[in-house]
This record gives sequence, structure tokens and C-alpha cells, in this order.
Amino acid sequence: MRRRDLLPLPLTALLARAEQYVYTPDSSRQPNVPRGTVTAHTLATSKVYPGTTHEYWVYVPAQYNAATPAAVMFFQDGRTFVNEAGAFRVPVVFDNLIHKGEMPVTIAILINPGTLPPLGADQQPRFHRSHEYDAVTPLYARFLIEDMLPLVGQAYNLTRDPNLRAISGSSSGGNCSVNAAWERPDAFRRVLSFIAGFTHQRGALILPSQVRKFEGKPLRIFLQDGTGDVNIQSNQDMIAALEQGGYDAKLVVGSEGHNSKHGGPLLPEALRWVWRDWKTPIAKPLKSFASRFVDQAKEWQPVAGGNRGPSSLAVDGSGNVYFADAAKGCLSRIDHASGAVTVFRAGATATSVMFGPDGRLYAAQPARRRIVAYDAQGRETVVAAGVAAQHLAVAPTGAIYCTEPGGRRVWRVDPRGGKQVVHEGMVEPAGVRLSPDHSLLQVADAGTRWVWSFQIQPGGGLAHGIPFHRLEVEDEVAGGETRTGAGEFTVDSEGFLYVATRLGLQVSDPAGRTAAVLLKPEGKALGSAVFGGTGLDTLYVSAGDGIYRRPAKRTGVWPWKAVKPPVPRL
Repeated sequence: MRRRDLLPLPLTALLARAEQYVYTPDSSRQPNVPRGTVTAHTLATSKVYPGTTHEYWVYVPAQYNAATPAAVMFFQDGRTFVNEAGAFRVPVVFDNLIHKGEMPVTIAILINPGTLPPLGADQQPRFHRSHEYDAVTPLYARFLIEDMLPLVGQAYNLTRDPNLRAISGSSSGGNCSVNAAWERPDAFRRVLSFIAGFTHQRGALILPSQVRKFEGKPLRIFLQDGTGDVNIQSNQDMIAALEQGGYDAKLVVGSEGHNSKHGGPLLPEALRWVWRDWKTPIAKPLKSFASRFVDQAKEWQPVAGGNRGPSSLAVDGSGNVYFADAAKGCLSRIDHASGAVTVFRAGATATSVMFGPDGRLYAAQPARRRIVAYDAQGRETVVAAGVAAQHLAVAPTGAIYCTEPGGRRVWRVDPRGGKQVVHEGMVEPAGVRLSPDHSLLQVADAGTRWVWSFQIQPGGGLAHGIPFHRLEVEDEVAGGETRTGAGEFTVDSEGFLYVATRLGLQVSDPAGRTAAVLLKPEGKALGSAVFGGTGLDTLYVSAGDGIYRRPAKRTGVWPWKAVKPPVPRL
């Protein structure tokens, strides 16, 4: 078998060394090996893919005991993998490896891609294979988690431990397997991918790039391909990204093309590799680009909960963090040193909060079409009326820049309350912050992938605005919508942005490139981010109904103090 270290040889030389791949005894029926059972089923309709029908097969090993949760392994293109006379022969291989103790007692769920049945005999179904397998979205993982696991779990005792769940497929099914585990490592942590093509089919091309940028995830990934396959370069790219990130990953390369002549005989070896030491949890790698910004061994820790949705965060001059507590209808304070949460101002609601140069806490109240400020005792003063500001930033001059998503406008409110529209036309203007030196105004457009950058003019107006910081986006979401869902963000002393998005906390460098993506705490949607602590060396985020924090390797800036960042690496 050709291994990855042979890839630098000329392709013609490799092709000339055509190899013959022979099945080992593990792929054939052996005497005295107990046989599992295979049953065929049909899922008439799906919650995740409404109207679609899926054929599937369930393999149950002879060693299965209902008193003990069984490991689970999914196979895409189930008919191909379940066929004992086919290339992969999963029931035979499972019987042999489970009997020898080389993999755990594992129930296999082998699923065909969905079809939308026709309404008449003279009509053709709609075939969903690429729609399900090639899309870089959480949908297929949700299908397995929400449709298939509960369904099969009605008949069998299936593990809930993601360390004991694996997923595999070939070609687009390999894409699908990598993507499902990538999207939901809380559900799947072992992957076998055969002749996958991480090419531009429904966005699969972006997966290696995401692997490089995202904080490490606890995954073990086995890849196979051949030098005669047009997809070989994408697998080279993927293994390079995985190795760069410190993942437990392996690419085995043969001389075949886009077929199963190599992958089929390789299945026993691949299963042994992916299931080795299965009682030991798969570790999260710590070498990704995110390690420049946080210690990946230190996870997000909750400091406040029950807030009913993403909240705006603000830091005071002592490093304590304030937030709008929608559940309690008040503004609350997190003491950084102790983590204690207290009410700062009862009976107050806001969608955005930020401290100004005068030490007051400014708050946007779009429902009342006003911006207010609170002094240290919580006394309220109306700063501006007649503007439905959703997010705000306070400049050192006392001027306020704020966004009105519904009106697609950015406003400037002067210290005397005068208002003017300084930009119009973004799809959904959201979080707004000044650069560390206060020369630029940066506005996240939640409806696209961009954070806009404007130069602040001497009179406070904006000029030379462009979509500048390019964020990562999901390839597809419901209705074909593609957007970051960006909320509020913060900046560090080197000019990097930390933007709360649907994918995670995205770190964008001063040149506008996404440098890293920090994982969402507990997979919850992010709303806001801020640096806290006396040295501004702790990242706080609002996520779901809670507030979380973790140590950072960078430091933030006080919004009211100008700091000139260093010249960025371009």
C-alpha cells in the first residue's frame, strides 16, 4: 500500500506501479466466528429532510447484550457497505473484528441517501445524495442524531458516548462522514473516509480551510485515496490541515482511481486503526491556529446563566463585565475576581451596553427608541431619543455610533443628542466597534460574511467604507440563506477582531483575514464578546442563555483609550 510519504513522486511513476489489493481473511467468513444479524428497514419520512424516504439496514453483532449500551457506527450508501459480496463486506468484517476483540461490540446503521418519492408511476423521484452528503452544514449530522439514533434506539440499547460512535462513507459519503463529525463532535468522534473529494461540490472545498482555522476538536480521522483519483489533491490538502492542527489522522494512498478496489480490502485495517484503544477518550488536539489566541487546553467556563438569549457585554474600568439580563429584566454585573453576579440596575432592559469615557454605562433600548446612560449608582439619563439603535459603540469624544438593522442604517449621535445617518445599505448592520487607535469604525453585517471598515473623519463622519473583514460562513442553511449571523465583537491591542458568529468566535486579523475560529461553549449560539479582567486578558462571551469566560493569550483595549497597534503581518 502506498503511504502518504510517497506522494512527492511523479504521478506517472506511481501509476506505473499498479498494485493488486487482496482481501485478508478478515473480509471472509471464518469458522467458529459468531454471525450477527442484518435487517432491512425504511424510514418513510424525515424530520430533518421532510418528505424524503431512506432505506437503511441494521447490523447487530452476536455479542450484543441489551443490558450494555452498544457502540454505533454509521455507513453512508448503506446498500454498498452491507453487501457481503460487495467491496466492503461490513457484516463479515464486523463479525471477525468484534470476535477477536479488535473493535467494541458495535451496531452498524447503514443508510442509503434519501429520495423524494414521486406522486405518480410515470414520475421520477428526486435524488438527495449530493444535497445530503456534499453540503457543509450540520443538517446531515442532525438527521443521524434526531431521526436515526432515536429510531434505531427504540429497538436496541445504543451508546450516548460520542467516543464510541463512528461514521464512514465513500466518495461523497466520505465527505459527509468527515463533515458530520466536524460539525458535531459531541455526537461522532471516529471517521473512516474512502476516496472522498473535498472539492467544490456544495462547499466541501472549505473543509480543509476550516480545519486549519478552527480550534481543535476531539476527532480521529482515517482517509484513503488513490493516485489515479482526481480527488487525491483534496485529500492531500485535508491530511496536511489535520496534521498541522495536531489531529490523530492518517491518509493511506494506493494506486487506484475513484473506486473501491483499494478501500474495500483496506476496511479491516482502517477499522482497527480508528477503534484502537476505544476505552480511552479521543483527545482534543492543541496545535491549531487558535493556539495563538487561547490555550486550547483551557475550556470555556460558565459564570452566569438563565439570561434568555444572547446578551451584550461591556467591561468597566476595573475589568468587571456588565450584561443585559433579559430573563430578569435588569442590567447585571459580573465581578471578575470572584465571578459573583449581582444586579446593577433593576427594571432596565437593553439590547447593547458599553461603557463610555465618562465612566457611565450606555444602553440601547430600541423598543423605546432611545439610548440611555447609567452612572455608578444606576441613575438613568436619556442620551438620545428617536433612534431605534440595536447595537452601539461610544467614542472617546462622547459621540455614539449605533446600528439600526431594520432600517439598514448606521447612525452617529453627537454628545448633545443630535443624530445623523452616516451609512445606509448594509443587509443587516449589527455589532459596531472602534479600532484600537480610534481611527476606524468597524460594523458587522450579520446578513453577509463581512465586517465593514470605515475611516472616521475629523467631524465624526464616515468615509471610504468597504466590506473588509471576511468571515467564515456556513455553506448552506435553511432556505439557502448564507450569513454569519454576526453579533457584537471586541478588539485586542494588535487590532484583531473577535466576532461572535453562528460558527463560533471568529478572530479576524488587521488585514481582514479570518485567522482562527474559537469553538462555541457547549455548542451554543454566540451573541457578544468582550475582554475582561484587570489586565483585559480574559475573553468573555454570551452564548445561549449563559455567559462564559476563558483565559486569552492576547489583551484587549479599554474602549475609551486610544492604542496604536503594531504594523500587521501582510
